[in-house]
Amino acid sequence: MNKWLLFAVWLMLAFNANAQIIVTDTLNNGTVTIEKDERIDMLGEKMLAYNINLAKNVRSGKGYRLMLLRTNDRNMAMQLRSKLLQQFPEHKVYMVYQNPFIKLKMGNFLDKDEAENLKNYLIKSKLVTGNIYLVPETIEIKPPKDEDL
Repeated sequence: MNKWLLFAVWLMLAFNANAQIIVTDTLNNGTVTIEKDERIDMLGEKMLAYNINLAKNVRSGKGYRLMLLRTNDRNMAMQLRSKLLQQFPEHKVYMVYQNPFIKLKMGNFLDKDEAENLKNYLIKSKLVTGNIYLVPETIEIKPPKDEDL
């Protein structure tokens, strides 16, 4: 019985429900005048500037770094770091202390081949003694400089 009563109420509401009713303005020949607050335009401009600034910032993503050194000797790590910064200013060098080791990593590579090329160059130049490992990591991704936003 309750189901029939609920169905009847629903049926009456469905037939009496109306969507928006179109009312035409006969005095102004059907034209509508919208008065807009200028603060809406200011808000839109601020959101545009915010989005452009956000797009220019450094992002993070999946990529590769070269693990160059893992040692207890802080002086050796600092010397290698300074040599790398002098010879490769375009690549970042990361020095991380994880007890009891100091780890030296280099680069933000999206492409594995690019990281391999630098690894081979470092091995040939004998700047780094020991093994160099290619490590997948979360890297910094900078937007292209010539990108037009």
